[in-house]
Amino acid sequence: MEHSLTKEQRKGSANFALIMLVGLGLLVFMTASSISFGAANMRLSTAWEAVFRFDPNITEHQIIRTLRFPRTVADIIVGCSLAICGALMQGTTRNPLADSGLMGISSGATFAMALCMAFLPSRTYGQVMLFACLGAAVATGMTYFIASFGRRGMTPQRLVLAGISISMLFGAFSQYISIRYKLGQALAFWTAGGTAGAKWSELALVAPFFVVAVLASLALSSSVTVMSLGEDVAMGLGLKTRFVKGVSTIIVLVLTGLSVIVVGPVGFVGLITPHIVRYMVGVDYRYIIPASGLYGALLTVFADLTGRLINKPYETPISVIFAVVGVPYFLFLARKQRREFE
Repeated sequence: MEHSLTKEQRKGSANFALIMLVGLGLLVFMTASSISFGAANMRLSTAWEAVFRFDPNITEHQIIRTLRFPRTVADIIVGCSLAICGALMQGTTRNPLADSGLMGISSGATFAMALCMAFLPSRTYGQVMLFACLGAAVATGMTYFIASFGRRGMTPQRLVLAGISISMLFGAFSQYISIRYKLGQALAFWTAGGTAGAKWSELALVAPFFVVAVLASLALSSSVTVMSLGEDVAMGLGLKTRFVKGVSTIIVLVLTGLSVIVVGPVGFVGLITPHIVRYMVGVDYRYIIPASGLYGALLTVFADLTGRLINKPYETPISVIFAVVGVPYFLFLARKQRREFE
């Protein structure tokens, strides 16, 4: 049905465009900073020369092209993926605490990765991607199944509690696999969460799935807005709620699985970013989802750069950086929701 834009809608669109433009400018600035600063600081001009006029005979160009640049691209992919996952989950479940880490999805993917390391020593990157997504799917199914028990059915609070339980369960399984098959340092380095080992060949395999999933989330954004009003209201408006939930779940599984194999389990990106964005763009998920992707990428690049600089020449994993901010914010949100637990 055709309708003209109201004054408020035009204002919202203009604000959204400005917010996205500012975010894009900040992301370009942070990307330039990320490839310029680290254990060995380089001039910004050297960084840009390495990107646009690469000379293999210059050591600084080799460092930037083979180490820092793919690492920064990995940060962007992971941050965008996890933030979009959080936005989708919060919108479709009407749960402000929803996050792929808190729902046990990341832990399921991590456990699948541990199985890969233990039983597939000659694994290909494609096999790792498949296992990570399957592990995420199993964990998601278990979380929703457990949360559905009881007279009240699946509530946002029960979903969070079930997700935390599943996360702890698969975390324990991963530790057992690590000890039983002597994965030790390899698994610990990966689960710490970091993009230091990102390679162009791996990112090339991840990128097509990432792009398709992001485009699918944007296509679904208007339906997520309707779902955020409540399932009964959405059904009354003629929305196919099961289809929307199913597609959004698949998108979350793919993006979470890709993020886990690139960087390891990183929490709180998907929890924090949509809430920050919601204050800026309002409650329309046509704006929340793309803005979450952009600002999630920005926050992850910033967190990775901070982790490299605060204790040079040693690095602090980005999972630690996000945990320092994310845990207090989670407690703040949980306190706001405490009446619904009573």
